[in-house]
Amino acid sequence: MMRARGLWALLLVALAAAPGAVLAQGNLTSRSDLRGLYALRGSLGLRARDWPRHADPCAAWAGVGCRGGRVVSLTLVGLRRTRLGRLNPRFQVDGLRNLTQLEVFNAAGFGLPGSIPAWLGDGLAPTFQSLDISACAVSGEIPASALSGLGNLTTLNLAGNKLSGPLPATALAGLTRLRTLNLSGNAFSGALPDAVWSLSGLSVLDISRANLTGTLPTTGLALPANAQVVDLSGNLFYGILPVAFRRLFAGVLLANISGNYFDGKLSMTDGGGGNVSFELNCFLDVPGQRTQADCQQFYVRRGLPYDGPINPPAPQSAPAPARKKKHENLKYILTGAIGGGLLLVGALAALVFCFVYSGRRKHDQRESGAMPSVPSGVAATAAVAATGSTQPSALSANTAKVGDSFAYDQLANATSGFGEERLIKHGHSGDLYHGVLQDGTAVVVKRVTARVARKGAYQAELDLLAKGLHERLVPFLGHCLDKEEEKVLVYRFVRNGDLSSALHRKSRDEDEGMQSLDWIKRLKIATGVAEALCYLHHECTPPMVHRDVQASSVLLDDKFDVRLGSLSEVCPQEGEGHQNVITKLLRFSSTADQGSSGSPSATCSYDIYCFGKVLLELVTGRLGISASNDAATSEWLDATLRYVNIYEKELMSKIIDPTLIIDEDHLEEVWAMAIVAKSCLNPRSSKRPPMKYILKALENPLKVVREDNGSTSARLRATSSRGSWNAALFGSWRHSSSEIGPSRDDNILKRSETIKSSGGSNGDHSSSRRRQSKEIFPEPSGSRDTEE
Repeated sequence: MMRARGLWALLLVALAAAPGAVLAQGNLTSRSDLRGLYALRGSLGLRARDWPRHADPCAAWAGVGCRGGRVVSLTLVGLRRTRLGRLNPRFQVDGLRNLTQLEVFNAAGFGLPGSIPAWLGDGLAPTFQSLDISACAVSGEIPASALSGLGNLTTLNLAGNKLSGPLPATALAGLTRLRTLNLSGNAFSGALPDAVWSLSGLSVLDISRANLTGTLPTTGLALPANAQVVDLSGNLFYGILPVAFRRLFAGVLLANISGNYFDGKLSMTDGGGGNVSFELNCFLDVPGQRTQADCQQFYVRRGLPYDGPINPPAPQSAPAPARKKKHENLKYILTGAIGGGLLLVGALAALVFCFVYSGRRKHDQRESGAMPSVPSGVAATAAVAATGSTQPSALSANTAKVGDSFAYDQLANATSGFGEERLIKHGHSGDLYHGVLQDGTAVVVKRVTARVARKGAYQAELDLLAKGLHERLVPFLGHCLDKEEEKVLVYRFVRNGDLSSALHRKSRDEDEGMQSLDWIKRLKIATGVAEALCYLHHECTPPMVHRDVQASSVLLDDKFDVRLGSLSEVCPQEGEGHQNVITKLLRFSSTADQGSSGSPSATCSYDIYCFGKVLLELVTGRLGISASNDAATSEWLDATLRYVNIYEKELMSKIIDPTLIIDEDHLEEVWAMAIVAKSCLNPRSSKRPPMKYILKALENPLKVVREDNGSTSARLRATSSRGSWNAALFGSWRHSSSEIGPSRDDNILKRSETIKSSGGSNGDHSSSRRRQSKEIFPEPSGSRDTEE
């Protein structure tokens, strides 16, 4: 069933998109086309950045395809309206009348609230072939005149809208060249016109979830033998399945008649070699059908004869003797008592074992000074429950005040019924879908069900957002919490996706290959993530831990400003100073389980470690590092960090992203970011710098590797906070053993001592110089590893 759906979606997208594959060539030569495009630009409220004035539309306007100086295709997918245009979006496309050579109009996902214009059939060009206005918030009936003049139409996609009323039978019968018809996800009334089955060229037919009813015709079926997709699922069709349709379904690549009320005998159990789905009907000879009571009720309500068997009333079982029931109760009591005793003994043994093990573990760590490379901790719920803290619970937010409240049907319509074609990805906290609200706003909808996430996983995210919608967190719009078994969260769509896909992106010009982000954007992204984590760690009370910092969690808007997502794992940081004995036992006893299951730690130092890997991705261009914790990643980190050296900038050439084009100043900023990344990846979590110091370093990267000269420099270092954050940021790496190698370090240190002994003032007239070891790596004063 799932395989069939996936293959169906792939086929439908491929077949529907084929007519629109037109590339922009040459300059626009038609004044009529130019007037039409500017009319559309005004009526749709498109932004100047997508359709700029005083630029040739064929060369510079997004989604405009030309051939021979004429507009032949128009695609609005991914375009956005201006702020004024979003106030009153309308289905106003009168400018299409001027495009007399237009072949393709694709507005999938672009909000066009309102009804389909009646003039569409007569107003579009005779060459018009493909119309796709799926998921555009279109409502009302389909005017017959909107289709009657489109004799050359090959693709008609109206899926995922709010269309209603009967289908125009005569107009559909005139679309003799139609190959793809998609009417799914609407609210029509009445039957599917028999004329549809007479379209001899139709290879893809999708009328699923369209509220259609009636029986299938016994004659007049003219669909080609090589039809690809026939999907009638989720409607109210009934009656016997005609023999002609059985032959058709046995020959098509994909057929789906599930979720209807067909009765009688199907007489085929495997689809005759095809992919046929027939669940949830009233067939008598195949499994997985509706209950007899459901089928009987449907047919009786419509006054139709029902051929299925009538279920006799179920015999009532005689009551069991009282004595037998008494003996059973006694058996249950004894079983419960014995089981409870065994559980109590086991719990006591586990506590004793954990206490002994934790003491031995702490002793071993104190002797060796070694700590795990990736820190681990207890779950937030265990920590809060065990500490007995008086702070409010992490799940006590008043969700009614967080964003807007959406109706479930509203979000279902916005995502075409949560269709596979709208699915972005299966996230660990829910399935993500792309959608368009009725006002034209592009959104991302996260559907949280018990199948994909633990119960209440969404609540932690709502609780964080209740503290305030920070500008560096994902743009949250609202939620739908009406259903007990399913929760839905709504976010504003961000144009540039996430960092994992934006770092290296395929260029529109295939000859240019992959395009990577320039250094200015990379530094901006790093600073943005640091701002988000600084808000969580230092501005929230209690401090919050993200626990899922990686490139795919870093969302980028149209200006490449960071919006940190993946907030379902956020929880309060584990306490240390006020933990009681039971909390510490829980912490140490849960360490092994978390290490084996890969569950992230609830400590800010864990976020900082993960952020260090993100910084290395930005420096090296190596994808996937922040999302992996395997042995190969650890080996790569060890090998890469050996080239991050505060004494030699030239070593950066061995690890820097080869696609970066940078000058000397930018190279020093890359060098500084690598040094910050190395401090974040300190194996000892207590030696990692706090996020507020990391943010300050990224905001002033040149101060990490430079120091201003002059008579006042020493006084400034003594009176400013720079010395303190330098100490916090770099003090832990003074005795680092992960440098490039002993011989290399010896030579570097010798050169450094030579410079100092020769007098730094002689020949030093530049505005900056390299920081000496004592200033970069000061001895930590009174520092102590809290984990020892």
